[in-house]
Amino acid sequence: MARRFFIGGNWKCNGTLKSIEDLLSTLNGADLAKPLPEVVVAPTYVHLAWVKSKLREDFAVAAQNSWIKGSGAYTGEISPEILKDLGIPWVILGHSERRTLCSESSQVVADKTKYALDKGLAVILCVGETLEQREAGKTFDTVAEQLKPVAGALSSWTAVVVAYEPVWAIGTGKVATPEQAQEVHAYIRSWLTDNVSPEVSDTTRLIYGGSVTAKNSAELGSAKDIDGFLVGGASLKPDFVEIIKSAPQA
Repeated sequence: MARRFFIGGNWKCNGTLKSIEDLLSTLNGADLAKPLPEVVVAPTYVHLAWVKSKLREDFAVAAQNSWIKGSGAYTGEISPEILKDLGIPWVILGHSERRTLCSESSQVVADKTKYALDKGLAVILCVGETLEQREAGKTFDTVAEQLKPVAGALSSWTAVVVAYEPVWAIGTGKVATPEQAQEVHAYIRSWLTDNVSPEVSDTTRLIYGGSVTAKNSAELGSAKDIDGFLVGGASLKPDFVEIIKSAPQA
């Protein structure tokens, strides 16, 4: 069965009521051909419920992070149970900014992923290497190290989308070439075959993130093992509609 193209928009720590209202107007008014790719946007926590209430029904909403445990005495955290209660179906986990700025280890990301899935959320799982790791020839080793504890924790991957985001291409204007991105996506798919199962490898969507724009999305999306994008800065602009329109038709 063909993997449905997936386009996520990570708004990160951005947005005012006015700018988000303008963006929602653009998204809700976009004339998009059917069948649509799966489109998911991730606003900040304080805007989450409001965006969900205003966003068109054929798009979904994701949280940008969730806590490793359930609700309780965890000041400043949001549990998967709270997200489920709000009707939020998706959460982004393991983003490089969480790994580097908040010191989340690959094991912590794996534990978060398992807990979120156990509580009924779908997960956009981020992996990727720094420039130093790429230049040292450690891209594959880094991605494998990030995936290994997840594979050890999960019994099912049906609600997981893996986002390959080379750290050196996030917010820098640099972008992996389609050949570079495809090479790592092919490696991830082979890793899943060898370490999880051929079925999981065949069915899990692998998406690319790292300075995706309306100018490069069509070329990136044509690669064999690229099943979509996790878009950062461009997801805050009208260009996001053009990225959605560039998705290959099933």
